[in-house]
Amino acid sequence: MSIKIRIPTPLRRITNGLDRLEVDASTISEGIDRMDEQYPGIRDRLLDDQGGLKEFVNIYASGEDIRFLDGLNTKLKDGDEVSIVPAVAGGAVGTW
Repeated sequence: MSIKIRIPTPLRRITNGLDRLEVDASTISEGIDRMDEQYPGIRDRLLDDQGGLKEFVNIYASGEDIRFLDGLNTKLKDGDEVSIVPAVAGGAVGTW
C-alpha cells in the first residue's frame, strides 16, 4: 500500500531535495525502513540507538502524533499521509 511522507527541510539534503516521498508501507517503522532503502542515512536522523523515535523528532500519521497512537508500530492505510516534523526549541533571553 502506498503512503505519502512529507520531508522537512533539514532532511531534504538526504532525499536529494524532495519534499515528499511515496513508499509502500503498512506501519510507520516499515515506512522508515523503505525510505532508508532509497535514501540511506534517513533512519539514523529519525531513530535513536535503541531504535526509538528521537526526542526532537515528531511524526504524524493523518494528523495524529504517533506517540499517542502505537508509536512506530502505528498502522497505515493506503493513501495515508505521514509528516515528519522536527521539534523547535530554544530562544533568547532578553528584556522586553
